[in-house]
Amino acid sequence: MNNNYFHSVELDAELCCGCTNCLKRCPTEAIRIRDGKAHILSERCIDCGECIRICPHHAKRARSNQLEEIEKFEIKVAIPAPALFGQFNNLNDIDIVLTGLRALGFDYIYEVSRAAELVSEATRRLIRESKLTRPIISSACPAVVRLIKIRFPELCGNVMPLLAPMEVAARMARREVRKMTGIEDEKIGVFFITPCPAKVTEINAPNAIEKSAVSGAIAISHLYPALTSKMDKLKVIEPIAKSGLIGVGWATSGGEAAAMLGEKYLAADGIENVIRVLEELEDEHIRDIDFIELNACSGGCVGGVLAVENPYVAQARIQNLRKYMPVSLNHLDEKDMDRMLWENELTFNAESFRLSEDIFEAMDMMEKMEDICKQLPGLDCGSCGAPTCRALAEDIVKGNAKETDCIHKLKAKIQSVYDQLGTL
Repeated sequence: MNNNYFHSVELDAELCCGCTNCLKRCPTEAIRIRDGKAHILSERCIDCGECIRICPHHAKRARSNQLEEIEKFEIKVAIPAPALFGQFNNLNDIDIVLTGLRALGFDYIYEVSRAAELVSEATRRLIRESKLTRPIISSACPAVVRLIKIRFPELCGNVMPLLAPMEVAARMARREVRKMTGIEDEKIGVFFITPCPAKVTEINAPNAIEKSAVSGAIAISHLYPALTSKMDKLKVIEPIAKSGLIGVGWATSGGEAAAMLGEKYLAADGIENVIRVLEELEDEHIRDIDFIELNACSGGCVGGVLAVENPYVAQARIQNLRKYMPVSLNHLDEKDMDRMLWENELTFNAESFRLSEDIFEAMDMMEKMEDICKQLPGLDCGSCGAPTCRALAEDIVKGNAKETDCIHKLKAKIQSVYDQLGTL
């Protein structure tokens, strides 16, 4: 992988057998099969985790922090994603989960669902002000934001310029801990309990800020066994929870959109459905909508590849939990609003599809690419090691492949040689 990019999704080449499952599933054409092994193009990968989900050989994996790493800090803070609450059967009080996190060694707990309620209120305020390009696209899913940067650059201006709840939670947790303890910021470790690899990437290479306030991310799947064991042994449940049904509802598809408290919204989940909606938006076929919630994972965050429970089971559990909660326990003040805005504008990742640094050479390569594409069969079968015939044509002009990598072209060439030999 290119060292200029941080990626949480990694390939174990020893386990890869070049089966092309990941090749066909990748939403940004970031995977090639070369010499019988998958290769990930760093400049195009959005760390959505689809290759992890689809790989039958477990050759793709996501890196995250280990629980033991919290010991590097004097004060340990957990900021659990609301998706965590959907992982446990017969749970009727999220304080059980939060107290379990305390038992694992965290000194303070700050729910991301608290920050989600603030982000929801900030979004409603920005919609009322009518200063943003509509329809407004949620910025909560980092995989979707990166997808827009790479495949739908014309929609960058539609993305809500607000920090995601994870980042807001980390910043507010740090302020609260500093105020309570007087401890220096660098001695405070804030760890996100994550359901997906895209969040790990967002922490290490943020989209719209210079540096994340999150120290690291621990996968739900890594934490789950130890946390379940602690929860089973609890004798006293601490009253830690400070969020309502609006914040916890962010765990599932439609939860963020429903928090807009209006009718003109749309919610879509699953990377293929997300792409379909973005294509419709780009073609200006979607109108009369104020807000669009998009989640790369099916079911929303509960469908992340680092979660443990079936997303639809987890979704049902979240809905059941919300019955016993107040609507919201967190409200904005003016300082909060200012702190939640992006530091940088969202811009097109031009390097993703750049053919050459020289514009004249790039134009020449584009012309050659179009000619090659016309000569290919247009089957997009993936047998050549590229996801589509057009992607193969691009690889050919870049010098990373040859026309005979296409088995149909190779077959035709062999047949031509055979016919010539037959006439001798």
